[in-house]
Amino acid sequence: MKALSTLGTALLFMSLGTIVPAFAQHEQEHAKPEEKQQQQHAQPQQQHAQQQNQQKAQPQQAQQHNQQKAEQQAQQHNQQAQQQQHAQQQNQQKAEQQAQQHNQQAQQQQHAQQHNQQKAEQQAQQHNQQAQQHNQQAQQQNQQQNQQRQQAANQHQQPAYHSPEQQQAQQAAWQQHRSQNWDSDHRSWQQRGGYNGYRIPDNRYNGYFGPNYAFVIYNQPYMVVGGFPRFQYGGFWFSLVDPWPNYWANNWYQTDDVYVAYQNDGYYMYNRRHPGVGIAISVSM
Repeated sequence: MKALSTLGTALLFMSLGTIVPAFAQHEQEHAKPEEKQQQQHAQPQQQHAQQQNQQKAQPQQAQQHNQQKAEQQAQQHNQQAQQQQHAQQQNQQKAEQQAQQHNQQAQQQQHAQQHNQQKAEQQAQQHNQQAQQHNQQAQQQNQQQNQQRQQAANQHQQPAYHSPEQQQAQQAAWQQHRSQNWDSDHRSWQQRGGYNGYRIPDNRYNGYFGPNYAFVIYNQPYMVVGGFPRFQYGGFWFSLVDPWPNYWANNWYQTDDVYVAYQNDGYYMYNRRHPGVGIAISVSM
């Protein structure tokens, strides 16, 4: 009996275990259509809410997007402005550097010009000083040369002593070489074939000979060689090759100033009392 009772109890629990899940399943199946209906009824509302939320969110998103775009543009604008400002600063610095370099170059050029000007002034001053010294030396040399020439001329102008016999011989020699017809008797050195005798050095010629250095023949040493009169002046002997004109005074060699000049490829003696008449002469030591 006890076993049957136990078995019955067990069967009861088994039946209840089977009935309860079946009832729960039935409740669930009965509840599912309602939930489905509720869910189906809630979906349009959710979709509408989502759409409203989306519609509400779109202006915010657009505003955020525009704000982000504006911020980006502002940032880009700021970057461009900074770049432009940086470029302007660089250009300004470059311009300042170029201006500074230009000023330095101008200062260097000005300094070089001043240096060159000072150098030129110094050179000009030195040149002037050298020229003055040279002129002073030249003047001193000219004074010395003039003194020497004057002394030599004074010595040459001192009358040489002639004995009575020498005076007669000198007068006779001069009279023998007097021309009767000067135009026909006179011949230049070119007509004679050129001068081939001794030539006076330039330094001696410039100091004692020419129109500025006149003398009187009678005051100089004198001799007769081969019948021709010869006189000495300035350390050289001069012989008359031409006769002297007949219209000169008989004693012209005692009174008239004469000078020796080299002209027309030869030496000639000129009488200041009768200018333009040159008598051909030869030179010897």
